Amino acid sequence: MLLDILIPIIAVLVTLLIAVPVTSKVAVARKTREDADTVGTAEEKARNIIDEALKSAETKKREALLEVKEESLKAKNEAEKESRERRAELQKYEKRVLSKEESIDRKADVLERRENDITAKEAEILKKEKKVDELQDQEVQQLEKISGFTSEQAKEYLLKSVEDEVKIDTAKLYRELESQAKEEAGRKAKEYVVTAIQKCAVDHVSESTISVVQLPSDEMKGRIIGREGRNIRTLETMTGVDLIIDDTPEAVVLSSFDPIRREVARIALEKLIVDGRIHPARIEEMVEKAQKEVDANIREEGETAALEVGVHGIHPELIRLLGRMKFRTSYGQNALKHSIEVAQLTGLLAGEVGADVRMAKRAGLLHDIGKSIDHDVEGSHIQIGVDLCKKYKESALIINAVEAHHGDVEPQSLIACLVQAADAISAARPGARRETLETYTNRLKQLEDITNSFKGVDKSFAIQAGREVRVMVVPEQINDDGMVLLARDISKQIEAELEYPGQIKVNVIRESRVTDYAK
Repeated sequence: MLLDILIPIIAVLVTLLIAVPVTSKVAVARKTREDADTVGTAEEKARNIIDEALKSAETKKREALLEVKEESLKAKNEAEKESRERRAELQKYEKRVLSKEESIDRKADVLERRENDITAKEAEILKKEKKVDELQDQEVQQLEKISGFTSEQAKEYLLKSVEDEVKIDTAKLYRELESQAKEEAGRKAKEYVVTAIQKCAVDHVSESTISVVQLPSDEMKGRIIGREGRNIRTLETMTGVDLIIDDTPEAVVLSSFDPIRREVARIALEKLIVDGRIHPARIEEMVEKAQKEVDANIREEGETAALEVGVHGIHPELIRLLGRMKFRTSYGQNALKHSIEVAQLTGLLAGEVGADVRMAKRAGLLHDIGKSIDHDVEGSHIQIGVDLCKKYKESALIINAVEAHHGDVEPQSLIACLVQAADAISAARPGARRETLETYTNRLKQLEDITNSFKGVDKSFAIQAGREVRVMVVPEQINDDGMVLLARDISKQIEAELEYPGQIKVNVIRESRVTDYAK
């Protein structure tokens, strides 16, 4: 039974085992045939594509060749055209060059002919010049024979006569121009100066070298002197001032040429008198306080002066130096008052002539700044002032005005000239300065000696306190025109040799007298 069942199963399995390989082989064979057909179709398509690509490439190749040929032909035509144009241009240049060469050749021929003509004319001119020189020599010899002078003598005579005539004409012209200029300039200058002086009002005080301190009683003199003179010695040593205690009732005199030291001593002594305690230690303390007070007063005076004149922006050190000038005098004239006066006069004059009033006042205020320390520093007050202005960055205009206010250098601006004029007005004003009798008489004598040294001067007189010199000339030696030159020469020599405040008028007088008698 079991065998009957297994036999069919085994048969089915055997059949399956035989059928599966056969079926698979048949499927593989069919697949192979299908793949072969597909490959054949693909190869055929590939051949078709390749053929078409070859045909397209051939077509594009032919088109490219045609384009290249066309471009080549076009470039060739353009090159030929450009070549023809250049050839035509070169031919044109060649013609122009040939034309210029022909023109140059013609000009060269003309120049050569002219050169030959000029050479011939030069030879002819040389011959004529030689002949002229011979004739001139003959004429000179003839003139020398007729005149009795050699050519050098005649030349000297002619030059001398011409020189005399020129001098006379120059003197006449100078006198006419000077007269015209003086009429106009003198009128305007007087107008400006008078206007400035009328507008300027400054106090004028003559300074001295002593100060007087009033005492409450004569008993204070003994306390000031102290035991064995120790107080007065301490005070004199600390201040550098001489104390003069004499029979003057209720007064002590302080004597010193340094006004600052004298002021310190005066303040210290007044403080000691008020305090009542007078001994060396207290004297030292009061002198120190007085010194500080004077320093503060100096700065305050400088600021007040700048404010009074209306000048701002001055360096603080220059302000302090201005304050020191309150204690400086020149010929008895207070230097600070003089500077303020010069500043105001310069500003007024600048307003009259249309110059910068602010700069004019600044220059006038600082023109004598060197006097504040000229006792302590070597050099003239002008050079010291210039150095101070440069140090504290003043402008070139101010520096030139300071340097030129006594005529040491040429003024480079109108303001510098105005400072000169204002300084002369302030210094020459009657009563502004004091001079010793010896200085006064020496200046008068020097004036007369200078004028008498000129040829043709008969006598001279210095008058009006040396402000004018009158010169009498010999009429036979000096004519009217020569008087002008003589006055100018005398003025120049006075300016070169003499020192004087203000200005000096030179008045030349020529007198001709004719005498006859009626009988």
